[in-house]
Amino acid sequence: MGASSGPRLSGIQKQVLSLYREFLRVARLKSGEDRCQIESIVSAEFHRNSNKIDRKNFIYIEYLLRRGKKQLEQLKSRDIVGLSTLNVGSSQPKKT
Repeated sequence: MGASSGPRLSGIQKQVLSLYREFLRVARLKSGEDRCQIESIVSAEFHRNSNKIDRKNFIYIEYLLRRGKKQLEQLKSRDIVGLSTLNVGSSQPKKT
């Protein structure tokens, strides 16, 4: 396999992409409708955070990674069939 032609990613960027891919893998294990819902929520949440959070705010990004890993572990349970999202006002300033 050849080297990737894309930009070199930092460690935290690799962790975020890995978490995103893992969510999508787990979604494949759920039923069709639940899978679509999970993929939609995960995609929207990651996209929203990528636009909203300053890339240099490592503490907040690490917090989101920890929270995401906990949510992923819950989603892996056979008893859990889907995700829900709650939009709460954030004290995070918008990315400029």
